[in-house]
Amino acid sequence: MTNKFLRDDIPSPCYVCDEAKLEQNLQLMQRVQNEAGVDIILALKGFSMWSTFPLVKQYLKGATASAVWEAKLAKFEMGGEVHCYSPAYKKKDMDELLGLVNHLSFNSLSQWTKFKEQVTQSSVSAGLRVNPENQEADTPLYDPCAPGSRLGIRAAQLKGQDLSGIEGFHVHNLCECDSYATERTLKAIEEKFSAYLPKLQWLNLGGGHLMTNEGYELEHLIQALRTFKQKYPNLRIIMEPGSAVAWQAGPLICEVVDIVENEQQILILDVSATAHMPDVLEMPYRPTITDAGLPNEKAFTYKIGGNSCLAGDVIEEYSFDHELKSGDKLVFEDMLHYTMVKTTFFNGVEHPAIGILRKDGKFDLVKEFTYEEFKARLS
Repeated sequence: MTNKFLRDDIPSPCYVCDEAKLEQNLQLMQRVQNEAGVDIILALKGFSMWSTFPLVKQYLKGATASAVWEAKLAKFEMGGEVHCYSPAYKKKDMDELLGLVNHLSFNSLSQWTKFKEQVTQSSVSAGLRVNPENQEADTPLYDPCAPGSRLGIRAAQLKGQDLSGIEGFHVHNLCECDSYATERTLKAIEEKFSAYLPKLQWLNLGGGHLMTNEGYELEHLIQALRTFKQKYPNLRIIMEPGSAVAWQAGPLICEVVDIVENEQQILILDVSATAHMPDVLEMPYRPTITDAGLPNEKAFTYKIGGNSCLAGDVIEEYSFDHELKSGDKLVFEDMLHYTMVKTTFFNGVEHPAIGILRKDGKFDLVKEFTYEEFKARLS
């Protein structure tokens, strides 16, 4: 079967958003909002492809930011509500953020104390990020509840503190988790912070809810949220997924530039793992290549190498049904979330373009990168 992303009008390299799949994800989230009575906003740290925001804002309530620049992107390109959390704010950050956001969460009581007067004089709703001490993330790099974590205030640290002016709690401890992890987190929140919940206006459950993944038990999630809301009807429940919004919503298209040999055949692509899909090396994880298999599973096995000078810019071995040659294209699946947002111009290698495959089959090339943009990163 012909791959719909391998066509002459889609350049290489290029990130391609599958508009139909993105909308399917958003429609599923709209169902959760409607049936569970919660509000869902987009976590820009996971997916910031703002050319898709006209579609996203038809379904979600707004976006959440981690810094001033993301807050500006949320306000001026998305619209709707703008929420923000950062491990620490400077005075200049606060001066800008109070004109950009609706909700602002603090990582520590010292930060809240420092900015309390300024925030309470504004119309912004203030919250604290709390640590439920409930570990759910499989990868240590992404576990905010690991022992010694710098993220969030533990229940023991809140005892006897004056929380006047605080209207909500922010909890984030999940990473591509299922509905049962959400349920366990809700129980941990209740166990640790039940004394505070009746006095609050909102509870932000953060991201990591992979509700658009195949096999995710959506009904269970909806019921768990409903049950919690029945106990605390005063709370507005907010969720802010990143990965789930763009899950399986588009690939990275690349091309074989050369094949070299050193004990085995090694493909040199026109993309770089370290520059264009860094989580492959950081997590690490093995991305899916369409129609490729495990080493020696199919007739022809190759190691996959990137086009930077980093010796370790290598993914893994993959096998293919047919022999590959220079000019052949590969499709790295599911490359929109936590990939595009983390790319760099390292080594000055060509940065992938960005495009949208529309629902009607038309391809729109929305962004190509230039030398001037590479030059502007430094001075």
